[in-house]
Amino acid sequence: MRDWFLEQLAMYAAYHRDKRNQATHHIGVPLIVYALLVAASQVHLGTVPLGPSGALPLSLGTLLLFVLFALYLSNVPVIGFVAVLIYGVLFALAETVGQGEAVWSTFLVCFVGGWIIQFIGHVFEGRRPALFTNALQAFMAPPFLIAEILFALGLEKELERDIMARSVKYNATQKAI
Repeated sequence: MRDWFLEQLAMYAAYHRDKRNQATHHIGVPLIVYALLVAASQVHLGTVPLGPSGALPLSLGTLLLFVLFALYLSNVPVIGFVAVLIYGVLFALAETVGQGEAVWSTFLVCFVGGWIIQFIGHVFEGRRPALFTNALQAFMAPPFLIAEILFALGLEKELERDIMARSVKYNATQKAI
């Protein structure tokens, strides 16, 4: 599974080489994830008992994040750990907004705004988004953005070399959207 995960990160890397595109994704992806978590907070799946102290509400957002965190943690633990921290905060904010009156306006503004920002980045890149080639790439954006931050901080150099070596096969030039 780790090999598949690294291949997916490599494909994502190949479609995001321009620094301006990368910068737009560091804004757009969290906005989209936040928007999806806000919407998913509206789908209640039940509760998880916590003993005599009560129960934890379970939403579609909780389930989605649990599955993604398990995927990230099992394949590249450092990325998974950072994802839990960053996206855990976004989840908590989304659950709070999900209980207010601004749910759908927040969703719409963040979701549409996030995609617009990312598509602008792909104009700089000169290449269509990776998810148009492989829909699973939508789930690779958060861990890859975390990897980029780790690489910029001088961390996980072996992982960076591995991903970049794998990405070469996906580097074919392609026109933007």
